[in-house]
Amino acid sequence: MNPSRSLLQRLVLVRPGEGRALLWAAAYFFFLLLSYYLLRPVREAMGIAKGADKLPWLMSVTLLVMLVANPLYAKLVSRWPRRRFIPAVSHFFAANLLVFVGLMAVWPGTVWLGYAFYVWLSVFNLFVVSVFWSLMSDVFREEQGRRLFGLISMGGTLGAMGGAALTDALSRGSWGLQLGPAALMGLSVLALEIAVVCMGALGRHFGVSEQAQPEREPGPSALEGWRAIAGSRYLQALCVYMLLYALTSTFLYLTQGEIVASSFASSAERTAAFARLDLWVNALTLLTQLFLTGRLLRWIGVSGVLLVLPTLTLAGFGALALWPSFAVLAAVQVLRRGLHYAVDRPARELLYIPLGPEERYKSKPFIDTFVYRVGDVLGVWAPTLMSALAVPVSLAALASAGLWIWTGRSLGQLVRQHAPDRPTPPPPETPAPAATAARS
Repeated sequence: MNPSRSLLQRLVLVRPGEGRALLWAAAYFFFLLLSYYLLRPVREAMGIAKGADKLPWLMSVTLLVMLVANPLYAKLVSRWPRRRFIPAVSHFFAANLLVFVGLMAVWPGTVWLGYAFYVWLSVFNLFVVSVFWSLMSDVFREEQGRRLFGLISMGGTLGAMGGAALTDALSRGSWGLQLGPAALMGLSVLALEIAVVCMGALGRHFGVSEQAQPEREPGPSALEGWRAIAGSRYLQALCVYMLLYALTSTFLYLTQGEIVASSFASSAERTAAFARLDLWVNALTLLTQLFLTGRLLRWIGVSGVLLVLPTLTLAGFGALALWPSFAVLAAVQVLRRGLHYAVDRPARELLYIPLGPEERYKSKPFIDTFVYRVGDVLGVWAPTLMSALAVPVSLAALASAGLWIWTGRSLGQLVRQHAPDRPTPPPPETPAPAATAARS
């Protein structure tokens, strides 16, 4: 065996026969997030075109759209096999983008059109990422997910960084080519369609194709996903876990705004501070995804990893209450966001592997989209409510983080009941043959 290849396999925990599937999955996620991050700065600019005070209302409208979109999506899942509805979702959103390109050519700079795009992109992001992870939990075994989901997430991190860098450069004309929102939307459509090609290659690798029938497809009822949540403590705990993650994220976002505003006088200084935070977050995320995510999932199990982010959040809010400085904020934000992308998100996606198609393709999108946005909306409107009740927002944040720890512990116990959550032993010197890469 080649010593350098053996060392690489030990570092990144990839076994023979898994490389092709890993590369297609990472490429799929890369182009998916590249598509989104090409448009995210456009959305942010449109959202505050008439003032940042409109954002809570836009997020509330997004929540209502999610409430309508989820049953429509569930109906699509019920009628089409996954080999058709997964690419259909991406094609649908790509067609939407082309419609926006046409509308912006007719009514450039229209505020209501910008608000509509803000809501649409907020829906798009959560749905396509949820569908992506549904497929990952469908085709990879749990043992593989513990080792590979961090590396697959790294593809998304690189796509996010590439999309943000491209938008920044093309918007400013850094390369002698300055593009407006409509042109960026066209690039996003191209990236989204390339993601569909990668998804097709991954599907053929695992037999999810027009020629191969999967073992099971989601059932015929569009309400089965909601019924599954209503009848499952496991899924209910996942809902609460997601809700508290979104709620604490919004509390931290509001705290960040206050500290940055008081720490830096000019807009340029604040922009530079946010840029530094993003750089540090991405660096930590990449290093963790490459070398640590798989090992943490194998050493302490999914139930242990579920407590990492809530505990860090409680400690972070406590530190910010005592020392509300930018240095403390930077440490909390970098650790929390970096560990969320690199560790918490892959662990949460592993929780769906033992479940059936209804839970993966119907319950999961509802949790990832509607429940997530509920947490966002609660967090955005919470300061107004806290002010009326004379309750400090910091106290609400600490209480939410404490409840999140309790929820993570309860969810970990349900994980052990639902499926064994034992640390995975080290791989043998002679890895399994390539055929074991596919999910049985």
